[in-house]
Amino acid sequence: MNKTNKITYLISEENDTAVRLDKWLTTQPNDLSRSHIIQLIDQSHITVNGKTVKSSYLTRMTDKIELILPETQPTKLVAVDIPIPIQYQDDDLLVVNKPSGLVVHPSAGHEQDTLVNGLLFHVKNLSMKNEERPGIVHRIDKETSGLLVVAKNDRAHEKLSEQFKNKTTHRVYYAVVTGMLKKEKGTIQSYLIRNPSDRKKYSSLRENGRIVTEFTEVIDHAKWAVTHYEIVKRLPHLTLVKLQLETGRTHQIRIHMSEAGHPVVGDVTYGYPNQLLKNKGLTRFYLHAAELGFVHPRTNEEMKFLAPWPPEDEAMLKSWGF
Repeated sequence: MNKTNKITYLISEENDTAVRLDKWLTTQPNDLSRSHIIQLIDQSHITVNGKTVKSSYLTRMTDKIELILPETQPTKLVAVDIPIPIQYQDDDLLVVNKPSGLVVHPSAGHEQDTLVNGLLFHVKNLSMKNEERPGIVHRIDKETSGLLVVAKNDRAHEKLSEQFKNKTTHRVYYAVVTGMLKKEKGTIQSYLIRNPSDRKKYSSLRENGRIVTEFTEVIDHAKWAVTHYEIVKRLPHLTLVKLQLETGRTHQIRIHMSEAGHPVVGDVTYGYPNQLLKNKGLTRFYLHAAELGFVHPRTNEEMKFLAPWPPEDEAMLKSWGF
């Protein structure tokens, strides 16, 4: 939508009447989310029979609805020719297999070397629901590799975001952690807050020195996080773990494994010894987003994607004995 665009609808079917205007417009081929439609109605960019109306207006037979999409300002972000492995793509979304070492969206110190910069170069349309992070529905850390879904329009963005918010997406990670976990499988849960001594880190909320592991509606200054884990293979000093997220908080897996006494290999931020990092020549921490599932925002089809470890990491894991 790089220029002003006018769309006209004429209601001619009985089953299209007595429906809220904002809801009716979401059923039309315009790729607009309901929240965006409401915004356009409030700004008088949508009229019925030449008159401004409210979102709650009920449609009638022979109504002429005109929708004007105002000119959008081009993003200030820079498109950069960064290789982006695209695993799937259609008119509404794409699924990418992000390499380790690539930041998801621009921030201080990473203005032009991110996944977003690469997407702007390779993909014609991206959702501008957040103009600073076009298309980005969810994130994974710079050093984490694996699957991300990216929205191409606002409607897809909104519907996908709802799934992440409602915890209906399927997300499985694999990690190599230090030590040997005692239980074959289990669940780690806590409230996550910013670490008071380091604003770049997070930690679990504690009361009287103990991590709060019970959910309660009373706590409103922290975010509830739940991680399910299962042992894949044990070695004398390392464990390969499969992790399924029930929630998707910042650094969630890294914090939960570290506080359980088993930091992710290579993750010096959350407890992996810095000297070991140098001795082993590691350039990343070993966390990989291997499975991603969601309902397609337009077709309602169940979508599921799988991605193996990057070849260089697969080789490293084999050298360790996995």
